[in-house]
Amino acid sequence: MRYIMILILTAISLLPSTTDAAINQTSDNNNNKASVIIEVEGDPHEHKQYINNHYPYVEVIAVYDTLFNGIALKASPKRFERMGSLDFIKAIHPTTVFETNVTRSQQPGKLTESMKKNAVIPAAINNTDYTGDGVQVAVIDTGIAYNHPDLTENYKDGFDLVDLDGDPMETLKSQGIPTMHGTHVAGIIAADGQMTGVAPDADIYAYRALGPGGRGTSVQVIAALEQAVLDGADVINLSLGNAVNGPDFPTSVAVNRAVEKGVTVVIANGNSGPKKWTVGSPATAAKAISVGAAAHPQKVPYLKESLLDKKIPLTLMAGSQPWEFTTDYEVAPFSGKNVQGKIALIERGKVPFYKLAKRAEEAGAIAVLIYNNTKGSFRGSVENTGNPVRIPVASVTKDEGEWLLQHTKNNHLYMDTNYATTKLDIAAFSSRGPVTVNWDLKPDVSAPGTNILSTVPGGYMQLQGTSMAAPHVSGAIALIREAHPDWSTKQISGALKTTAHTISGKNDTPISPIIQGMGEINPKAAINTTSILYNPLLSYGKIDSYKETKTIHLKVENTSKHQQTYTFKTPDMKRGIMWHLPLSFTIPSGETRKVPVELSVNSSLLDNGIHQGWLTLKQDDKTYELPYLFINQTADYPKAMGFGFSLKPFSNEKYMYQMYVTEPAESVEVNLYNPDTLIYDRTFLKMEDVEAGMVKGHLKKSELGKPGKYHAVITVHLKNGQIESHQTEVTIVKKP
Repeated sequence: MRYIMILILTAISLLPSTTDAAINQTSDNNNNKASVIIEVEGDPHEHKQYINNHYPYVEVIAVYDTLFNGIALKASPKRFERMGSLDFIKAIHPTTVFETNVTRSQQPGKLTESMKKNAVIPAAINNTDYTGDGVQVAVIDTGIAYNHPDLTENYKDGFDLVDLDGDPMETLKSQGIPTMHGTHVAGIIAADGQMTGVAPDADIYAYRALGPGGRGTSVQVIAALEQAVLDGADVINLSLGNAVNGPDFPTSVAVNRAVEKGVTVVIANGNSGPKKWTVGSPATAAKAISVGAAAHPQKVPYLKESLLDKKIPLTLMAGSQPWEFTTDYEVAPFSGKNVQGKIALIERGKVPFYKLAKRAEEAGAIAVLIYNNTKGSFRGSVENTGNPVRIPVASVTKDEGEWLLQHTKNNHLYMDTNYATTKLDIAAFSSRGPVTVNWDLKPDVSAPGTNILSTVPGGYMQLQGTSMAAPHVSGAIALIREAHPDWSTKQISGALKTTAHTISGKNDTPISPIIQGMGEINPKAAINTTSILYNPLLSYGKIDSYKETKTIHLKVENTSKHQQTYTFKTPDMKRGIMWHLPLSFTIPSGETRKVPVELSVNSSLLDNGIHQGWLTLKQDDKTYELPYLFINQTADYPKAMGFGFSLKPFSNEKYMYQMYVTEPAESVEVNLYNPDTLIYDRTFLKMEDVEAGMVKGHLKKSELGKPGKYHAVITVHLKNGQIESHQTEVTIVKKP
C-alpha cells in the first residue's frame, strides 16, 4: 500500500503537483507511454549514455544542462519503475504547478465590429515604424494554434514539453480540457492578418509547457526556458506563474540565468491583486521584466434614476452580451414568473449564474441584474458555448441590489442606462509587489491588460489578465531590438523602464510603485531615448537599525550625441526620512556614470511596514519619475508559503516536501485538524532552526499517518519571537 498527499491551498489559486517528475501520459504507436522530465545529480550527458546502454527501452528525448541539470525521457510507466534504484535521479525541488489565469470578456468567434467594441487592439501600442522584423520571440505557454490564419506566417518552430515532441499545438478537446491561452498571447505579440499584433513581423517559437486545462509544472517550465535559450530566442514571454513570492524559487533562478545568457525575459506579474505581496515566481526574478496590467479607458454602463438621484454601476459578467440600451426599462424582482421586457433582479445564491440568467431570459427578461449576498462587488460568468445567454447580464453590490428591491415593492421602478468613460488605471486583479526576502520592487512596468482582443483557436476573443499585459511588452522589446540590434539586453530593458509613463490615480497622484512599477510602456519613447537608467526602481531593502543610511548607485547612460546635464528635484521633507542627492551632474555623449542616491532613515519615527514614493530626475524638458521603496523593521508579508508534498521520482517509499520561508525561524510546524470539529489530530511535520528560503526534506511512507481529509495549520515561530500561521486543506489518500 502507498499513500499520496494532495494539497488544496485555500490562500492561492495554484495547486502543488503530486509528483516530482513532470509526467504526462501520451500515445505513441497505440502504446501508452509516459513523458518524463527529471532532475539529476552530476553530468546529465553521462547519465544519458548510461540510460542508453542499460535501459534501451527508455528513449532519451533531450538533455538539459544550461539552466538546470535534467533529462527528458519517454517510455511505458512500467519501464520507468525499473529505474527507481538509480542514485543519480533526484528532485532538487518538488515541482510546483503553474497555470493560466484570465477572464473572458466575451465568447470566441469571428472578428466583428461588435467584438471590437470596448476592446483594446494590441497594435495600438505600436507607435513606431518598426514591426519586429527578424526578432525571435519564444512563447512558453499552452502551445499555440499555429494553423490560425493570423499566425501561420509568423510561426517558425517550437517544442512540446508536455508530450515531448515537436508539435506545440494547443490542447485539443480529444486530449483533455482544451486550451487557447498561448494562441491569444502569440496574437498579441505578432498576429498578422485580420488582426495585427504589436510586432507583426516577429518570428514566433512556441513551447508547450502547460497541458490540458492550462496546467504544467516548474520542471516543464524550466525545461522550456532552456530549450528556448538553446534555440536562439531574443525574447521569452512567460504569461504564467504561481503564488510563491520569493526571489530564489527555482523558476526565478532559471529565469535569471536565461537573462545572463543574453535573452530578455518578460513575465506576467500575476492576477492575485489587489493585495500587497501577491507577485509570484517567476515574476519575482530580479533580472526579468515583470509586468502589471493597465486598465485602459472603457465606456462602461451604469443605471440612473434621475428623480431619486441614484446611480448604480454595472459589472458585466464574462460571456454576457453587451449592455447597450438607449431607453429606460422597468426593474422587477424575478422569482420564476413572467418578466417580459423587464430587467430581472435576482439575488446571488447557490444556483450558478448561467442558470439564473437563462431562466430569466426564458421568462422574457430583456436583461439580468444579479446582486451580491455579501458586502462588496463581484465578477461572475454566464459562459456556455452550447446554449449561450443572449441578453446582457451584470452584477451589482448587495447595497445596490437591496436599494433596487426596496424601490420595486410598491411602485414600478424604471432605470435609464447611461455611460461613463473610465480613466487609465491599474487593473484591480493585477498582483502587487514587493518581493519578499530581497525586497525588490515589482512589477517593473505595466502594459494593457484588460479587454484585450486577440487570436484564439478558431477565431478571436477578448481576454484580460497580466497574461495579456506581458506579451505587449514582449512585442515592444521586439520593436526596440529591431531598431537597435547593437543594444544589449540591459540597454533594452533599461530604455523600456526609463521611458515608461507614470499612471496617476485620484487627485493626479501617481499610483503606488508596487502597483504600477515605472508605469506604462511607450515603445517609441524607448527607441528614441537620449538617456538610459539601468536601475531606476530603487529598492533599499529592510531597515533593521534605529538609524540607518543606505546608498544605491543609479547607473545613467547618455545615449545622445552631446553632453547632458541632469538635476534631481529636491524631495518633499518627510518625518524620519532624509535624502542626499547630487542635485546636478553632467554626462558626456556616449558615456555612463554611477550616481549615488543616499537614503537615511530614523526607524523610530516611522511606522513599521512598506514605505514608498517617487524621486524626480530632470534632463532639459524630460522628466523621469524614479520609484523608491524600503521596509521599516517588518511588514505584513507572508512568512511561509508554497507548502508542497510529493512522491520522489520512481519511488514508492520516499516522499519529499517543500516550503518557502521568508524569514529565519526557530521552528516550523504543520499540524493537522479534523475538518468538521477542528479538533487537533496530530503534528504532521516539525522543522527546527529553519533558514530563510526554500526548505526541503523527506518523509517515509510510514510517517504519513492515517489517510483522510484534514484542516492543516502551518505555524512559523520566528527568531524575533513573532508567531505567524496560515491554513490549508490536506487530503491523504491510501492507494494500492
